[in-house]
Amino acid sequence: MSAEKILGDWKKKLCKPLYWLEGEEDYYIDLVMNYAEHKILPESEASFNLTVFYGKDANWSDIVNACMRYPMFAEKQVVLLKEAQHMRDIEKLEQYVNNPLASTIFVVSHKEKTLDKRKALYKAIKKNGEIFTSEKIRDYKLVDWVNSYMQSQQLTMNAKATVLLTEHLGNDLSRIVNEIEKVAVNLGQRKSITEDDIEKYVGVSKEYNAFEFQDAIGKKDLVKAIRIINYFEGNPKAGPIQAVLPAIYNYFSKLYAIFGMADKSENAIKPLFYNNSFAAKDALVAIKKYSYEGVEKVLLLLHEYNLKSVGINDTGTSDASLMREMVVKMIG
Repeated sequence: MSAEKILGDWKKKLCKPLYWLEGEEDYYIDLVMNYAEHKILPESEASFNLTVFYGKDANWSDIVNACMRYPMFAEKQVVLLKEAQHMRDIEKLEQYVNNPLASTIFVVSHKEKTLDKRKALYKAIKKNGEIFTSEKIRDYKLVDWVNSYMQSQQLTMNAKATVLLTEHLGNDLSRIVNEIEKVAVNLGQRKSITEDDIEKYVGVSKEYNAFEFQDAIGKKDLVKAIRIINYFEGNPKAGPIQAVLPAIYNYFSKLYAIFGMADKSENAIKPLFYNNSFAAKDALVAIKKYSYEGVEKVLLLLHEYNLKSVGINDTGTSDASLMREMVVKMIG
């Protein structure tokens, strides 16, 4: 069952006695838990019929006793267990899960990991309730996800702004949503987000960032690449080498994959770049400038300088100096 299906059922007042929310992606777990806490019960009923526990401090017997109570002046009560991954003796909840009370809606958030499917607790939850596993979104789906979210908020974001945001935040959906909301508050009547907005309100320079550095290397623009490295040197948080090198390696790995594709058209390679036409066009420029051997050389250099950045075969060279030396070898 998906988060959307759970919320859709709740809005129709179709509630099962138990929901177990687990997995690595916090965003959907928090979305469902927030609705359970603030929307399932009307405000007039919540004061008597909403109970919230936190796993680190919760005792299994207190949770079971709360779940076994009958609602006051209402048809349903809601019991929430947050951060259940930190709870001791969580297996003892099986006693209640095997025979849940129909008038209780028990919702558990179990972040970061999933239950062992071989355990009796998991089998009892599956039999008597719903299990939702929230998985990290794949990188190639991230841009589409952002565009879909923007559409749901009746907003738009241009391609460069989207790439800038996702390159900066990765696939952390909660952070992405928080930053979009922060930008949207400052838009006034405007409904479109540009790279200027991302720079101003998220704090990512539209000219000096890992994406633009990658773009400079891809286009063999040595002057621009050195200028960005100089900026990184003066603003270490903007482009730490441990974050920049993996990003460039990921990009050139995709270029490397293109050479093995029979169809090298923009439409064919777009899935490698999150279905972003803007990025796919740049990639086609890059493979012409580098050739197969050139891309292979860049990948080897990235491996070499990644080792140097952690002190292997190098002692004391600054990150900026390593990057300057590396890009000269790549582009030269």
